[in-house]
Amino acid sequence: MTDFAAEGLLDGLDGPARDARRALLEDLEGRGVSLEELRRAVREDSLIFLPAELAIGGLPKYTGHQVVALTGLDAEFLTAMRRSHGLPVPDPDECAYTEADLEGARLARTFRDAGLPTEDMLDITRIFGRGFAQAAEAMRTLVLKLVLEPGASEQDLALRYADAVSRLMPLTEPMLSQMLRVHLRQMARGEAISAAERASGRLPGARDVTIAFADLVGFTRVGEEVPADELGRIAGRLAELTTETMRPPVRLVKLIGDAVMLAAPSTQSMLDSTLDLVAAADAEGQDFPQLRVGVACGPALRQAGDWYGQPVNLASRVTGVARPGSVLATSEVHETAEEHYRWSFAGKRRLKGIRDPVALFRARRRDEQAPE
Repeated sequence: MTDFAAEGLLDGLDGPARDARRALLEDLEGRGVSLEELRRAVREDSLIFLPAELAIGGLPKYTGHQVVALTGLDAEFLTAMRRSHGLPVPDPDECAYTEADLEGARLARTFRDAGLPTEDMLDITRIFGRGFAQAAEAMRTLVLKLVLEPGASEQDLALRYADAVSRLMPLTEPMLSQMLRVHLRQMARGEAISAAERASGRLPGARDVTIAFADLVGFTRVGEEVPADELGRIAGRLAELTTETMRPPVRLVKLIGDAVMLAAPSTQSMLDSTLDLVAAADAEGQDFPQLRVGVACGPALRQAGDWYGQPVNLASRVTGVARPGSVLATSEVHETAEEHYRWSFAGKRRLKGIRDPVALFRARRRDEQAPE
């Protein structure tokens, strides 16, 4: 049995707290957790999460070399997959891979054998990695809210957390699968494949799309005046308002701190959604910052769940010069949707990174009065 006091793992504790830490360390050591891993967890103040890690993925049992030998993946691809997940890459001789990691590598080999191109697999992994990292953080916070109690010892909290995770995990995996199916079905309904694409058997490098950015005005200043948890509430409310006001086929591409990025195949659906979003933000009252929106359209490349190209850059720049509480659009957007809205010319502006001045127009609904 390790002398945890001599190892410095009980430093700063006394009485019941010291006894609870020692009992937790002894339990984890008895279940096979190495002293090095215990030191890391104490150093990073994450000891309470170790029992849950054991329940989810088990103990590390394999080195990178062994995973390669057991799955037939090459070492370079295994390393690339770890990096795409946003995970650290251990030394190939370090025993750092669990049974769950080994199963994931086997699945990757199956997909690769099915003919999926390497770069496409890495792109998809990056998308899932970012999304699941955020989801895991949100779920960890939720579970902690369920198990935290005043005065709970480190050992009690660790065991309660592991028990809650063990009970919720069997429910989480089918829930995530169902959510993915819903989004895939929605994408199938909204995706259009042209005759030219069918004839060539390949997707084009770019396609026409309408892009919008909506950001919270003065969010940086607000962050200096309110507590961090209130700032998080505001950003979270922006995400909620966006999903509540989006009109198909508009899709939320990503959240960017104090802003959201939207994409749609038509200008009218985008303008309807962004006008609703601005109105919803205004309806939140004085405690919620106003929104400003920039909209542009044109050919762009869709890759790894994101969009790249001139309308993306232009929409971002237009947002930066839009008035609070307004939807500002380029002349191309104005021309394609002119008859459906009331417009006011906002002048020509020189925008950073855009060579020529850009003519801009403010969009309003036909029944909305222009401000004096």
